[in-house]
Amino acid sequence: MTDDIIGVGVAGFWHVHANDYAREVTEHPRTRLVASWDPDVDRGRDGAAHLGLEAAESLDALLARPDLDAITVTTATDEHTAVISQAIAAGKHVFTEKLLAPTVAESEELVAAARRKGVALVVSLPRLSEALITTASGLVDTGALGDVTYARVRMAHDGWLKGWLPERFADPVAAIGGAFADLGCHPAYLVQRFLGAAPASVSATYGSVTGRAVEDNAVVVARYPNGAVGVAEASFVTTPGAFAFELRGTEASLLYGFGGEQLIGKGGRFGDAWTAVPSGPGAQSPFDLWVDAIRGDADPTDNLQAAIDLTRFVVAANTSAASGQAVDVDAKGQA
Repeated sequence: MTDDIIGVGVAGFWHVHANDYAREVTEHPRTRLVASWDPDVDRGRDGAAHLGLEAAESLDALLARPDLDAITVTTATDEHTAVISQAIAAGKHVFTEKLLAPTVAESEELVAAARRKGVALVVSLPRLSEALITTASGLVDTGALGDVTYARVRMAHDGWLKGWLPERFADPVAAIGGAFADLGCHPAYLVQRFLGAAPASVSATYGSVTGRAVEDNAVVVARYPNGAVGVAEASFVTTPGAFAFELRGTEASLLYGFGGEQLIGKGGRFGDAWTAVPSGPGAQSPFDLWVDAIRGDADPTDNLQAAIDLTRFVVAANTSAASGQAVDVDAKGQA
């Protein structure tokens, strides 16, 4: 680090969030952009030009820069393991787009490698830190809903209706799936936050409204050992802004996004009619967590465990959709 400022490189412009993370780097007082790279030369050149950066000729060249301390990883998902492993081996800190890796074993090895090397690895799971979710999670944790028996979370957009989502997201190898492996990660880790990391089984139904090789419409049902049911939904073929969740407990319920952008509760402390629930403060963002972890001021263990658990959920869902059968998950959370 130079003058206590962390030099960050952009590794890959495959994912649509590459520029979003670059903006976080430029806006944070402790980080600065230094260079970028992409395995696709043309995409890398265009991405670097957009950000006003020097385009490194290779990942080796990017990681060898003396002014580079860390990278953000927004390559294709199937390239995550190789790119992140190489960065860790070079002693560079890593902030990565989800999924961490295509398999649970690869995810666990990346986490172990980062710990051995003493570098900060953080995965972008941004919804967990939003005020709306921390408020709902807090109510679940304090028992305000009683025992939560049902959780449903939906995220959707019009990326393949309006044509703004790149066609590379339809590559089943590069993307490790379709709508659920990308957008569906957010409903998946939120269901896990509300009901627990390890369901007993996962059952998925995928559809392709647009006829692409991957799903653009997905519903995944998780059955928990205590009988609770979680539903995670994702779509690339609906009206934008379609984020909603529903939590039902033995004493009270919470709703958000079903016809209104307001958290409401009913039952228990909320009374017999639907009542507005004020949001409390949000939590530290994944990017801020990463910067603090680099500086030795934060521990990303919980973030990394959530990322591994998410990978397990998505792998189980993809397996279920392909086989047409529910996938059992054992007591250790292995699909």
